[in-house]
Amino acid sequence: MIHLVLHQPEIPHNTGAVGRLALASGARLHLIKPLGFSLEDKHLKRCGLDYWKEVDLRVWDHWQDLRQEASPKACFFPVEVGGGTAYCEADMASPSELYLIFGPETSSLPAEVMQSGQSLHLPMQGTRSLNLATAVAICLYEALRQRGFPGMGR
Repeated sequence: MIHLVLHQPEIPHNTGAVGRLALASGARLHLIKPLGFSLEDKHLKRCGLDYWKEVDLRVWDHWQDLRQEASPKACFFPVEVGGGTAYCEADMASPSELYLIFGPETSSLPAEVMQSGQSLHLPMQGTRSLNLATAVAICLYEALRQRGFPGMGR
């Protein structure tokens, strides 16, 4: 299974869009508190449309709580501007439990999260970073491509 982890997301629109990505791909969405919005936020629900209630969602108080519940065989990929490996060069096909971890919109992932696995980055020029939902989509669909798009229609 692919897990999308948003560590302390701040913008409800992005989280709503990532929720739709999770639903469309069969991924599970994890949110690590504190959140910069309420899960009842109208902007979150607007971006998630009527799909939000169907998203496989887990909300965690702390990063360590998610880590403790993850399988010992889980593979973690923190995605950050300063990550070491380009996302398309990482082996995302093999791990049965794959966690793609993204930080808040205005700051980096904490060191303990960055050290949880092989860090990835999205090569880019002319900008500091991409929109969070865009970055998640790029990495998610690379993972799905490497896995042969299991269970997905055309």
